[in-house]
Amino acid sequence: MSTTTELLKGAAELFPDEVVTQAHVRHLDLPAGAGTFALITLDNGLDHTKPTTFGPASLANLNTALDQVEKEAAAGEIVGVGITGKPFIFAVGADLKGVELLKEHEHALAIGKGGHEVFKRLASLAVPTFAYYNGAAMGGGVEVGLHCSYRTVSKAIPAFSLPEVFLGLVPGWGGCTLLPNLIGADKAISVIIENSLNQNKQLKGEQVYDLGIADAIFEGADFLEQSLVWTASVLKGDIGVERPVIDRGDAWDQAVAKGRFIADSKVHGAAPAAYRALDIIAAAKNGDLQQGYDAEDVALADLIMGGELRAGIYAFNLVQKRGKRPAGAPDKNLARPVTKVGVVGAGLMASQLALLFLRRLEVPVVLTDIDQERVDKGVGYVHAEIDKLLLKGRINQDKSNRLKALVTGVLDKAEGFADADFVIEAVFEEIGVKQQVFAEVEAVAPAHAILATNTSSLSVTEMASKLKNPERVVGFHFFNPVAILPLLEIVRGEQTDDASLATAFAVAKKLKKTAVLVKDAPAFVVNRILTRFMGEIQNVIDEGTPVEVAEKAVEPLGLPMSPLVLLELVGPAIGLHVSETLHGAFPDRFKVSPNLKAVVEAGKRGFYVYDSGKPELDPEVAALLKQGDSVLTEEQVRARVLDAVAQEIGLMLDEGVVAEAEDVDLCLITGAGWPFHLGGITPYLDREGVSERVNGKRFLEPGVASVPA
Repeated sequence: MSTTTELLKGAAELFPDEVVTQAHVRHLDLPAGAGTFALITLDNGLDHTKPTTFGPASLANLNTALDQVEKEAAAGEIVGVGITGKPFIFAVGADLKGVELLKEHEHALAIGKGGHEVFKRLASLAVPTFAYYNGAAMGGGVEVGLHCSYRTVSKAIPAFSLPEVFLGLVPGWGGCTLLPNLIGADKAISVIIENSLNQNKQLKGEQVYDLGIADAIFEGADFLEQSLVWTASVLKGDIGVERPVIDRGDAWDQAVAKGRFIADSKVHGAAPAAYRALDIIAAAKNGDLQQGYDAEDVALADLIMGGELRAGIYAFNLVQKRGKRPAGAPDKNLARPVTKVGVVGAGLMASQLALLFLRRLEVPVVLTDIDQERVDKGVGYVHAEIDKLLLKGRINQDKSNRLKALVTGVLDKAEGFADADFVIEAVFEEIGVKQQVFAEVEAVAPAHAILATNTSSLSVTEMASKLKNPERVVGFHFFNPVAILPLLEIVRGEQTDDASLATAFAVAKKLKKTAVLVKDAPAFVVNRILTRFMGEIQNVIDEGTPVEVAEKAVEPLGLPMSPLVLLELVGPAIGLHVSETLHGAFPDRFKVSPNLKAVVEAGKRGFYVYDSGKPELDPEVAALLKQGDSVLTEEQVRARVLDAVAQEIGLMLDEGVVAEAEDVDLCLITGAGWPFHLGGITPYLDREGVSERVNGKRFLEPGVASVPA
């Protein structure tokens, strides 16, 4: 029995629920008499929308296929070997469902070694090997192709990436070693580090080709046929593949330094995966592939046994599974059709909403406001954004014309909303204003129309309290920028009925948003947690801790931006309004910072200026600050902030604001860009012991987003 077989047989026992990928070998006569060719097709037997993965049994099947073609190549029976996937999907890498269950370092090490031993066989065959990236390729799916002599890619490929760092791993089956040796360190770091830390950015087919990862690119319709024609030409010598000479001098070192800068700016040293990957890439400069593979094995095993990966997989599953099946959502069959949308307001937020509804629902959308100038500006914004889509080639001229014709603006709500099925308001955040707006809309909209509010913190129940039909009012809280952040907090007022709620969830799905059901409670989920988080930062500054110490204290969390930079993005006036709302509801835990109030009254847009290219405390803001004499260390600030957040989440769960801690994490990941490597917030609080210190118990059971006990 070979070492590879032993490794995979042992590991297979740890993956009882693996969806096994088959590796089918068939023989083809290549065009132009180039000879007999062996083509391996990866297929997990499920429908074509289900991804193909590599667990131990799947790797064993590929290994068996390689046994066959290795003998045929040695006997001169074939001229080459190709590997491709089922329609639309090449392969998306390791079976993470099994990886997260591993309890022993040696088992994790065996997974890394097993993948390497199988994939390396492609490089050692006696004939040239070809990878045909016909569809989505990620992680190990990309890496198996990197071991081949040549690669082609489909123009239609929707997603291509090495996402491991995003999840808390390294590309551990050759990615860190082979990719920089193929395309150079700088381009490899863009794929492995920069794209991963940029919310797992995916490459399209043409980008894969332009980077030099693939040697040829063909249309999706006849991709395999064209790839085989190209293969025949390569084997006959009619086409030569030339690759650039890799710069192994200062350029390599500079690329690694750039990668470390990117990692520092994104995770601030708080997550090890990016740095382990960079170490391997740095060492790969010498071209010693086996040394690189060995380093990948160790890094992979270490990270598999760490909390970051478990949190990353937990976060991934939240977004991919829980986010698509919202907890507590009513029966979807109760949802009513939406054939026209009304938007009250024509400012920037309202205009963004109008554009989103227009693009996703493709139904008439009508905006209203208090004067024609505002209405025209709102409609003009939507038209301008459609023009941008046309210029970028994302829509054609016919669709551009159709979308523009669907959006209109009127001053008279009766004219605009008489036949609307869904009306959303995005007006000034003041309860009296919103109550008046809804009273006006109720008077003219059909009896079945949903009345939705984009409020960020006000009570949906109170907003609906003066209406004749409060049961059709629902909170529909988007996050800014609307087109980018996926979260939609759907708020059920005390009298909201199931049909209205079901319609809201159905609309959210068509908008391609991640919808989370939220109880009508002050500031709902994200704003309540962020206000408590940022409020404690503001409190310690007010009490005397220097701004730079307070900001630096939370860097170990690896958040996408510091608290005061986030405040600048949100807007100090909005931050102040939300803190005032929460102070009114929970005065013992939420204070209104006099310094923040002074900043808002002075008309300042934030605490920082950027004249030097980096954030520095604005001297005018510094002059406004009135601080006490209580100065805390970074460690003390961090403990105080985390304790406050843990307390607030515990109280929110006790109040039933959301169903479970998982929904809190889903909200922070999709609504506030909270890092995947934290798993949101609750796994981090559990891992650091904060949850038990503050609430006497963990938020999640051991083994959920953590190493199994």
